Amino acid sequence: MLLSAEGLREIAERALSAQRVAPSHARIQADLLIEAELRGLPSHGLQRLPRLVARLKAGLAHPMTSGSAHWSRHGVLSVDGERGLGPVVVMRAMEQLAAQVPQQGIALAAIRNANHIGMLAYYAEAATARGYIAIVLSTSEALVHPYGGIEAMLGTNPIAIGIPTEADPFILDLATSRVSMGKIHHHALTGNPIPDDWAVDAHGCRTTDPEAAKTGAIAPFGEAKGYGLGLGVELLVAALAGSTFAPEVRGTLDAVDVANKGDVLILVDPASGSGTAAGLAAYLDRLRASRPADPDRPVAVPGDGMRARRARALSTGIDLPDSLHDEIRALARVAEREKETK
Repeated sequence: MLLSAEGLREIAERALSAQRVAPSHARIQADLLIEAELRGLPSHGLQRLPRLVARLKAGLAHPMTSGSAHWSRHGVLSVDGERGLGPVVVMRAMEQLAAQVPQQGIALAAIRNANHIGMLAYYAEAATARGYIAIVLSTSEALVHPYGGIEAMLGTNPIAIGIPTEADPFILDLATSRVSMGKIHHHALTGNPIPDDWAVDAHGCRTTDPEAAKTGAIAPFGEAKGYGLGLGVELLVAALAGSTFAPEVRGTLDAVDVANKGDVLILVDPASGSGTAAGLAAYLDRLRASRPADPDRPVAVPGDGMRARRARALSTGIDLPDSLHDEIRALARVAEREKETK
């Protein structure tokens, strides 16, 4: 079902506002969900809204806070998210970092006790819009098996990098797992099998069943390379944010536990270096103009695909499964009834 972004945004904001989420906070959270849908990442889109509402109802997510923070070192912001909505906490931390970066060139926020922050490209793009380089890291429950193992021991541990140029920014956003668990949940929601190299089941056997994959473990991307990078993210975030390690992490895929993963946001002023925005843009254009393996598929750089998908979806609408559309509309209707009885 093709639906307009603005219509879906309004539904999401109504559902969140009914749970006493501050209007500005509901706007940020809904915006992230809609932007994920527009960019073709439904795993981080509206399928997460029912769980967010359930977490708010259960008191696992705080509807009003944007977290509290203090500068633990020069250029290091220590953030207690106070169970706030992840996007709200991160965007508030970005504002605080952005106030410091012009003077010192670089600043870092180490975030704990915040809910799931969703698509990391959202923050990388927001930083580049301010003219800054961004590195964003996050951890999750144990969902990924180590290279050579079959037991879930690491998070999907995504990383995003945003670099402003004279033209479109460079935006890289990837999980260190073969796929995100959200993508497996989306396959389960739509009833589609998964490729047999994505995950193993609870017995350590490859599976194409997304339901079986939920209780198994996802493969690291690139075998030993993805495992090493994912472990590096796990250790870096734990060291800086003081968050727990993946086997003890809870709260990003359920409505039962407090979220205890960690996040790190780094902003850098490009003016601190000697490169130029024009030079970066020119090199990216050289890559795009290089010889493709398939003449019908020109070479692209990270960020190109997301921008193209967003432009198409804004024109044609967001393709949302009927079942999910019905579910979020029901949430909005319940929200309106609850609002009327208060």
